[in-house]
Amino acid sequence: MPAGRPNILFIMDDQHRHDYMGCAGAGFLHTPNLDRLAERGVRFTQCITNSPVCAPARIGLASGLQPARLGALGNGAFLPFSTRTYYQRLRDAGYRVGCIGKLDLAKPDPYNGRHGDRPCVYGWGFTHPEECEGKMHAGNSATPRGPYNFYLQEHGLLQQFHEDYKKRAARGWNVGASWDSVLPTEHFEDSYIGRRAADWIRTVPDDFPWCYFVSFVGPHDPFDPPTEYADMYRDAEVPPPIIEPGDGKPAWVRRRMKDATPEQVAVTRRQYCGAIRLIDDRVGLMLDALEERGMLENTIVLFSSDHGEMLGDHGLYTKSVAYEASVRVPLIVAGPGVEGGRVSDGLVELIDVNPTICELAGLPPQENVDARSVAPLLRGETDEHREDAVSAITNFRAIRTRRYKLIDNYNAPDELYDLQEDPDELRNVAADRPKVVSELRRRLHARFLEGGNRR
Repeated sequence: MPAGRPNILFIMDDQHRHDYMGCAGAGFLHTPNLDRLAERGVRFTQCITNSPVCAPARIGLASGLQPARLGALGNGAFLPFSTRTYYQRLRDAGYRVGCIGKLDLAKPDPYNGRHGDRPCVYGWGFTHPEECEGKMHAGNSATPRGPYNFYLQEHGLLQQFHEDYKKRAARGWNVGASWDSVLPTEHFEDSYIGRRAADWIRTVPDDFPWCYFVSFVGPHDPFDPPTEYADMYRDAEVPPPIIEPGDGKPAWVRRRMKDATPEQVAVTRRQYCGAIRLIDDRVGLMLDALEERGMLENTIVLFSSDHGEMLGDHGLYTKSVAYEASVRVPLIVAGPGVEGGRVSDGLVELIDVNPTICELAGLPPQENVDARSVAPLLRGETDEHREDAVSAITNFRAIRTRRYKLIDNYNAPDELYDLQEDPDELRNVAADRPKVVSELRRRLHARFLEGGNRR
């Protein structure tokens, strides 16, 4: 392999909020392998997803563009084939580009292929793909839709799994559907993904550098870890949710609030912890495989998530809102040239991972993208990155600075939160600080007009 060209292992999970890692201060949750990765690299505390929904967030990451520019404001979006991805750039620079797990770049098309290698995946730039189904995608069909469903069918487990997910759907997926998986640990989808990933790392030829995207489907709801992992947190003392009456929230948010008891919320949080712990163990398998191959010192390893999970905060579950638990995600970067054991409070956006990977791989900057490489922060050349971060879906556009967050709701009043005085986002101060609202609205509009019509 040519000198100076690192391998790249990008590990992403689905719906992982920023504060549920041991290294992020979650003393109730054991994540030794993510903590091990953080000790080797830089952990970013202020990473904001560009869209708190699966498909738009991943389309933005792949393209380096604000997902709204591509019309991606909800899960019905596709990544246009005319849009260049960082997977294509790496492939064209001589990298093998593999994936295992959920991609969500063409979410409305439900069939991923027997081996997860449908033709469009090669078009996005992957040379060694195994695109798997997301959690509900896998559970909602009695017939196989992708490699994981076929795997369950081969082991005689697909019907049992499907029947269980029908029951969860009837109960509403999260608060009323948080019981253990009917599958044994070894056949749970994140176990499958982690095992396949470690095997790929052990066997990939070393004559070309490689980029491998490992995309777990948990800890996304339903919160259904295998019993082995659920038992680890069955009686854990988990933090209580942020409680508020909801008076300051717009009507579309209030309609989503759930009437859950403190114990019901605690159960969902414990199950969520079990799902994360399983993923953490599979991260360990991959790091061990890198060490076995002698590749760890020449591999950039990144960990992040597409968006967060409200997990009962403000009476809400899942994502699709602009509050901190939904829009802030983990981000850890480790590898050659990155001094370890550091924490960065620089404000970054999830799409910034795209040019960061390309720069670390030695590629020149890509023109006409919204993303900015965080490599200067990794090298310790600066402590700052962005003055603000933006996020958008169909219902809102939001801009977040170090102090303020403005949520520009469509057909609903604005929300303004002073994150220094009110980190739990309990008091909407938009009516009291009109000058702040006006300035942030100007900056928000400017952010989405950057580059004019070139893109």
